[in-house]
Amino acid sequence: MPPRESLETEPLINEETRDSGPFAFNVEELQKLVDPKNLDLLRTYGGPEKILDGLRVDCNYGLKSDEGRDPISNAPFQERQKHFGRNILPKANQQSFFYLVWDAYCDRTLILLSVAALISLALGISEDLSNKDSNGLGWLEDGNEQQISVYEINVGDIMLLEPGDIVAVDGIYLSGHNLTCDESSATGESDAIRKGDNDPFILSGSKITEGVGRIVVIAVGVNSYFGKTMMALRHGGSDETPLQIKLDIVAEQIAKLGVSVALLMLITLVVKYFVNAALSDNFPGLEEIAVAMVSIIVQIITIIVVAVPEGVLCSDKTGTLTQNKMTVMTGFLSQETFEDYNDIPQWKNRVNQDAYDIITQGIVVNSSAFEDKDEKGQLSFVGSKTEVALLTFCKEFGIDYRELRSQVKQIKVYPFASSRKTMTTIIKLPSVGTSQSKASEHVGCRIYVKGASEIVLKSCTSYMNAEGKTQKFDDKSKLKFEQIISEYANKALRTICLAYRDTSTSEHFDDDNAPIKDLICLGIVGIQDPLRPGVIESVEKFRKAGVTVRMITGDNLETAKAIAENAGIYTKGVAITGPDFRVLPKEKQIEMLPRLQVLARSSPTDKTIVVSLLKESGEVVAVTGDGTNDGPALKMADVGFSMGIAGTEVAKEASSIILMDDNFNSIVNALRWGRAVNDSVRKFLQFQLTVNIAAVVISFISAVTSDDNESILTAVQLLWINLIMDTLAALALATEPPTDELLSRLPTLKDASLINYRMWKMIIGQAIFQIAVNLTLLHLGPAVFHLHIDHPHDKAVFRTLVFNTFVFLQVFNEINCRRIDDHLNVFYDFFHNHIFIIIQVIVITAQILIIEYGSVAFGTTRLTWYQWLVTILIGSLSIPIGVIIRLIPNSCIPEHILDEHYRPKVSKEKMLWEHATHDIITRTTALKVFKAVRRDTKKV
Repeated sequence: MPPRESLETEPLINEETRDSGPFAFNVEELQKLVDPKNLDLLRTYGGPEKILDGLRVDCNYGLKSDEGRDPISNAPFQERQKHFGRNILPKANQQSFFYLVWDAYCDRTLILLSVAALISLALGISEDLSNKDSNGLGWLEDGNEQQISVYEINVGDIMLLEPGDIVAVDGIYLSGHNLTCDESSATGESDAIRKGDNDPFILSGSKITEGVGRIVVIAVGVNSYFGKTMMALRHGGSDETPLQIKLDIVAEQIAKLGVSVALLMLITLVVKYFVNAALSDNFPGLEEIAVAMVSIIVQIITIIVVAVPEGVLCSDKTGTLTQNKMTVMTGFLSQETFEDYNDIPQWKNRVNQDAYDIITQGIVVNSSAFEDKDEKGQLSFVGSKTEVALLTFCKEFGIDYRELRSQVKQIKVYPFASSRKTMTTIIKLPSVGTSQSKASEHVGCRIYVKGASEIVLKSCTSYMNAEGKTQKFDDKSKLKFEQIISEYANKALRTICLAYRDTSTSEHFDDDNAPIKDLICLGIVGIQDPLRPGVIESVEKFRKAGVTVRMITGDNLETAKAIAENAGIYTKGVAITGPDFRVLPKEKQIEMLPRLQVLARSSPTDKTIVVSLLKESGEVVAVTGDGTNDGPALKMADVGFSMGIAGTEVAKEASSIILMDDNFNSIVNALRWGRAVNDSVRKFLQFQLTVNIAAVVISFISAVTSDDNESILTAVQLLWINLIMDTLAALALATEPPTDELLSRLPTLKDASLINYRMWKMIIGQAIFQIAVNLTLLHLGPAVFHLHIDHPHDKAVFRTLVFNTFVFLQVFNEINCRRIDDHLNVFYDFFHNHIFIIIQVIVITAQILIIEYGSVAFGTTRLTWYQWLVTILIGSLSIPIGVIIRLIPNSCIPEHILDEHYRPKVSKEKMLWEHATHDIITRTTALKVFKAVRRDTKKV
């Protein structure tokens, strides 16, 4: 193919126009044409011809290859690219591995732990030393057709489109034949769209399914429809979920509190040591002071490690309503009805074979759809979604459409056109076959027609009954067909009328006008993009769970309302188009938001507007989608769900969670798991903060009151307790399986505290109890257990008793923390969580081994059976104490503190009431006007 520079063609328009610059249109003006599509604005601009003039483009030759060539770099189109940009998306900023490591390390808690680890390491070393131990392609017309990289396409280029092309730019249709685009991945609309005077806009990201065409490029790169969507993905949304944000805040607050207590303990113990040293007869030497300071600092580091909740820092990453596949849902063919998809096979048994043959032959031959392998290697029909639905209908009967088409010869085809809303195919009948489908002396051709029901039905003078006989239309039979069309339309079904007529080969067929007259009506079919399985049930579960479901779609308003009503989403709230919603003032948008249930004809911009407004209002927003157009909203939402099978790569990349089965009910499972995770985090925090407070206070008091400035719990014992409350407790309490009970409650407010009043009541109550028990043991334990504290063995036994009691207080309190509400039965579903039981067994077994065999490492000694029994019984008191705390009345607490649940600002019942009230007012007003008109008429 010749290079672009070698093409010598006629000059563009004229030199004066070329050099007058700048261009007549700017980027923003051209963008307004396609987002949303605005045919009136195109007419205001003067149509495609004025667009071409304004972009300094010759319709026949496109851009001249040497236009705007830079004298230094010799690169053409410099002025054009400066004005409109290049068809390249800027590279996203890639973060290096070291940056990611540094970003993760900048967490304050992690820095604190690192400092503690370094100090501990330095002290350990000091002590040891002291002890002496491929690019896509596009088409361009510049006099001759030429293949170039999509990156070289400029605004003003004339591009040729063919079936299978994925359009890389925005453009306006100039000319062509039967050009049809599948824009489902770009706009969410499930229908293939015929391009012409009614819709001349070509969106980037759409796929050419049929026909050929020439377009003028009006937007490239970041300014195109697809480019704006892709760029929005780079800036939308937070990387952290609301739960992670709350956890970070809690972790930081606890860390600050832990450090404060540690510093206070450090100052207290140091002051106490030097006061005691000053009061003693012999002031200690430098080496003795250093050893004492090391001991104090080790205790301080241990307190920090125990106080800092490193277990809280873990993070875990893990056409939506419809199937985006038009399907024949119901029909009235040969006077026999099938009510749903599953009833289709039975319909065949109720009609005459001749009638069946004509209907199926008409569907197969009067169609341009065909079967081919998709990108996954699976056979599927390609073409108009309506024709695909009809061919799939025939495939249910085992019909081989290729064989059926090969048996007939097409004489003439009138493709579907927006102007006539029909498709007509004329075939030559074969000499063999059934009585209804073979040629006879006077009949040699058959005309098959399908199209918009009202139009085709008007051209019918008779209809076919179940016996395959033709009967003339009368008023009653005609009315029945009209009622069926109306009934199907009210169910949001696209109604297609099928008809035919036999004629002789001598009839003349006009090249432009299809012979649509005196037709025999075969029947009506209702086609719909069906709801995904489980959608209706899922929406109802969401409603019970207090979750508001809104439908944002590219479909037209009436179709969207009907689909949403079938799914249970639309309950007489507000249904509006995206462009209408977008032009409203922000105050009106926010006012409408609680009642908004359906947003139709929406663009990616409209979706992001709704998501941003909801987030500004304090809502937790989840977005589901499968198209490229859903990408920005998926990215911006708190949680984005994309479809793993039908979803585009853009949607998957932008989402937080990919539904591998494309089942909408999986989102309900995600909600169930989400609430379970939230509860698990709260259970863990309730348990951990109780241990934190008790361990820090006990260590502080025991160290300050002891003669040797040592805590009753050693550093190694505290680290074992830390292991229990962090890793093992997090695993035990986070593995509670989700239940349906979680969906029977209202959601929690976004700004609700992660630790609510009931949790604080339990944390403080249990912490006070544990502190009281351990301080009592410190003072009365030797007398209760008949131990002589001055004896080394008895002292070791005493310290072991306190340690064992503290551990079993945590073991039983962990059971108590399985509930974070006021329910008393903490053993509910206890034996269903096997991991919790296994971890409890592991902790108890490890504690037994530590007490019996860990004397050197843990500073413990063996206990008698009596001592084991008493410490376990004391620990088990955590459960009855929990019951007592839960029974403390909440009557003195304000309701806004106790109630953290989110309630929709406008309930379903209120919306229905408002809708009914509006209807009454409207009808009353209309009745008054009607009466007034009648009264004035009588006077006249």
